[in-house]
Amino acid sequence: MILPAKAQFGQSGGFNTDPTRQQNSSQSDSLQHEPQTHESFKIKTYITSLQWVKDSSGVGKRQKDTLEITRMFSAAVVLPGYSQVYNRQYWKLPIVYGAIGSSLYFGYKNNLKFLETDNDRYAKNRDLLYTGAFLAYWGTLLDGVISYKSTIDILPGRASLYSALIPGLGQAYNGDYWKIPIYCGGLMICGYFIQFNNMQYQRYRNDYNNPNYTGHHSSDNLKWYRDLSRRYRDYAILAGGLVYALTIIDANIFAYFNDFDVSDDLTINIRPGFIEPVGARFATNTQSLPVGLTMKISF
Repeated sequence: MILPAKAQFGQSGGFNTDPTRQQNSSQSDSLQHEPQTHESFKIKTYITSLQWVKDSSGVGKRQKDTLEITRMFSAAVVLPGYSQVYNRQYWKLPIVYGAIGSSLYFGYKNNLKFLETDNDRYAKNRDLLYTGAFLAYWGTLLDGVISYKSTIDILPGRASLYSALIPGLGQAYNGDYWKIPIYCGGLMICGYFIQFNNMQYQRYRNDYNNPNYTGHHSSDNLKWYRDLSRRYRDYAILAGGLVYALTIIDANIFAYFNDFDVSDDLTINIRPGFIEPVGARFATNTQSLPVGLTMKISF
């Protein structure tokens, strides 16, 4: 039954006589709690997302243009420290750039020393410093994902990025702890076969290319074992990539299913609710707005 009325039932449980005001308030609330989805890459979007303005009530601040966690992560991959700025953790920027910059600088210096002296000690220091720079960069990405604020308890994007950064962490985030040994064990097994077959490949390749080889294998046998070891190594790398991708896919899918009710309870809950007027956005203060009554059925 549709009845004409000048009042409209608001989201807060009361009646609002100004439809334009209610529409603006509804849009403000949706912007405040749900990130906007942008269909294409726009640099302006990533810049304006760092701006902060007062909310509709004038109390506190919120982001002018929110980003999805995956878009924030992609920007942080290109520009380290972006996620820290987005999350308003500016005090972390000196740590981020200090750790990455100093590691790269001293690694470069040790590389120059290694080229001058051919001392393996400088080569080891260079490798350690470059590894430290990578770990600092990786830590900024993980910190940005952890610090990202969302009103959703289990965020699928966060679960996927957790598994991408640390395999098995997305399963722990979803509460599927029993899956962690499966995926981590699979990656460890693949890593073992990659290393073993690569060592065999290096061994048979060196023997095959060595003109002074005096072993019991013929040249054809060495070539056959070399190619076989390389093939098995490549298979192990492919298997490791598939297991790694599966951890990310599993974390994403089961994060979506986290609030999915799979119980045997099929009780029907019937309760009244108000129909939102279709013409509210076009109505003026002098026009009457339709108000209807419907029954909501949920399982």
